[in-house]
Amino acid sequence: MELLLTAVRSRTSYFFKNAQEPWTFDGHNDIVVLMIPGLIDLGSPSPWPVLPPGIYEASLSEIEMAFATTPHRRWLFAGFLRMAAALKTAGCRTAYLDGSFTTGKPHPDYYDGCWDHNSIDFARLDPVLLNFTRKREEQKRKYQGEMFPALTLNGTSGTFLDFFQIEKFSGLPKGILRVSLAVLNGATP
Repeated sequence: MELLLTAVRSRTSYFFKNAQEPWTFDGHNDIVVLMIPGLIDLGSPSPWPVLPPGIYEASLSEIEMAFATTPHRRWLFAGFLRMAAALKTAGCRTAYLDGSFTTGKPHPDYYDGCWDHNSIDFARLDPVLLNFTRKREEQKRKYQGEMFPALTLNGTSGTFLDFFQIEKFSGLPKGILRVSLAVLNGATP
């Protein structure tokens, strides 16, 4: 029988009800729901587990919990936060995070991804984010990662948004994280 789970919060109680009987749990509960799915193994020649195929909504706090798990990964995440703030300042509403940072690679070199340029005020955009020379060296130095305009064509493989949904060693589909920058108003969500 399919379990129908409904949670309703009332000051100190959570009520859970399935199709057969209600349950009540009194007291304070901290419920953490992580919307980022577990990593999957694509098999050889993919060296690390990756996100399952799809685009997953993720908050900055969810990304931090799931992937900023070592000092090095926290350093990369801090760079992504700075880049997200720079994009937000220019009017960007959505960024997509990818790269070995969002895989099971123990020590990723950097993160990469792309950003939706539809609402961008290019006069307010950090020029570093438009510098793609020398393998995005300037972006990596300033932000510890590299980002591309999402709907810009990437050679023969479609857009950068399409490109980042393909695992580079196997050519198989994989997942990417979508981050809403609209919620960046001083506090990290």
